[in-house]
Amino acid sequence: MTTIASTIARLAPRRRIHGITAVLLPFDGAGRILWSEFERHLTLTVDAGIEPAVNMDTGFGPQLTPAERREVLRRTRALIGDKPFVAGAGPFNDGADLMGAYRRAVADIVAVGATPIVFQSPLFTGADGARVAELYRAIVDGAPRALAFELGPMFAPFGRIYDRDTFRRILDIPAIVGAKHSSLDRREELERLALRDAHRPDFKVYTGNDLAIDLVMYGSDYLLGLSTFDPQAFALRDRWWAEGDARFYQLNDALQWLGMVAFRAPVPAYKHSAAVYLELTGRMAAPQPHPSCPRRPAWEREMLAPIADLIASAVAAAPSGRAATAP
Repeated sequence: MTTIASTIARLAPRRRIHGITAVLLPFDGAGRILWSEFERHLTLTVDAGIEPAVNMDTGFGPQLTPAERREVLRRTRALIGDKPFVAGAGPFNDGADLMGAYRRAVADIVAVGATPIVFQSPLFTGADGARVAELYRAIVDGAPRALAFELGPMFAPFGRIYDRDTFRRILDIPAIVGAKHSSLDRREELERLALRDAHRPDFKVYTGNDLAIDLVMYGSDYLLGLSTFDPQAFALRDRWWAEGDARFYQLNDALQWLGMVAFRAPVPAYKHSAAVYLELTGRMAAPQPHPSCPRRPAWEREMLAPIADLIASAVAAAPSGRAATAP
């Protein structure tokens, strides 16, 4: 059982955080991918010292065609060289044979030397713990390493948060070396961390909780959509935690304010908020989300501007400014 005392006991100061950013895939007003802006932002993310993740929800992986997802993989590998990256593996828009589609997706990702993260789908709906574990084993067969993904239904209708027994079974799959947890419930995530510690300490729990990014203080790493808004600020925050620098708190609080605004209901519209923020801060030129993405109101820019200023002020406390990278 998670208690306040047990949570405090989990605090891990000076821990090196493994940060992964789900990179936004931008579009133009006609619904065409803005490849140059995607590559610009991908470069910024990698240069900040954060591992990128492509074809995620933030990158509209479920909305893309298989050919578009392969092109994202190709361009990512060509741009970042031999650096590691994660890529979403799902059966979306690839026919009725879901297992076949999963295997093709994983093969495409492994072929470019990336780590697949397995999206849920209707194939997982209603499956008990033993069946869920069987599905993961079959999907990642042939992958040197892979990640699982618990996605809350507020993000996607096919999402599912597993019970403790099912998560425990996932820990027993050798090829799965970590899992992204996106319930937006810190108690659920803290229980995952306790199970991890007891049964497989080397397993990574990547928080997907954009409403509680301080979970990195308690042993989670992260794979966030929020960090695509400002990868450099996240990298600096992570560095300050590893160094025991109290400036971590001011910057973390500013980034959390951004998360609270950007991930308000309807949650999937955070991707439009990301596009607005990236244009506002000069990181992208005229980005739009995928045509299927719900839109924020016309005054979103006015909501985000003071938060961007606060984050910039917190970052300015670093002697090397935004050039600072993760340790």
